[in-house]
Amino acid sequence: MQLYSFFNSSTSYRVRIALALKGLSFDTIPVNIRAGEHRASAYVDEVNPSAAVPALIDGDFSLGQSLAILDYLDAKYPEPRLVPQAIEARARVLELAMLVSCDMHPVNNLRILKYLQGPLGLSAEQKNAWYRHWVAEGMAGVERWLDKHGHGPWCFGDAPTLADVCLIPQIANAQRMGCDLSAYPRAMAVYAQAETHPAFLAAAPNRQPDYTA
Repeated sequence: MQLYSFFNSSTSYRVRIALALKGLSFDTIPVNIRAGEHRASAYVDEVNPSAAVPALIDGDFSLGQSLAILDYLDAKYPEPRLVPQAIEARARVLELAMLVSCDMHPVNNLRILKYLQGPLGLSAEQKNAWYRHWVAEGMAGVERWLDKHGHGPWCFGDAPTLADVCLIPQIANAQRMGCDLSAYPRAMAVYAQAETHPAFLAAAPNRQPDYTA
């Protein structure tokens, strides 16, 4: 199994966590999205037509979207499950995972931030204000959601689920960008729990072969 990944990509981070949780070995193939390697014709034509990371190659099968990859891994390698099979529990996990993945992440990923400072001409201060605003909007929703539906040391009980797999990278990136997360104690308690878990530690950006400070 091969994972095309960038160390600071939160979507790559999600997949690394899932692979580690499931105990699946893989080779990391770094793709430097800061240098535009994800847009190289060989990568787009041969690996990921969406010109993004991550991309997973499992034998002769390949996928290039993190949520699809996570669903594939849960179906093919179901232990431990990231998404419960019980209908209502499944819906709750997907609800929080999609709050992070569909509402928070898309407006703050690297290509959006580069577009803000490039063609739109925003200053670094304005770009950072954009980032902080959408993190605050999203994290406030996460915190309310956890207060209402969450339980246990993880988002749901005593074991990590897809909700945690998506949430932890988003918090890590927000911290890296200097966001104040003190208003979200329930979410930060989940993050503290992840910092003690071997799979989350193994998947962390600073543990990756392409890490640069």
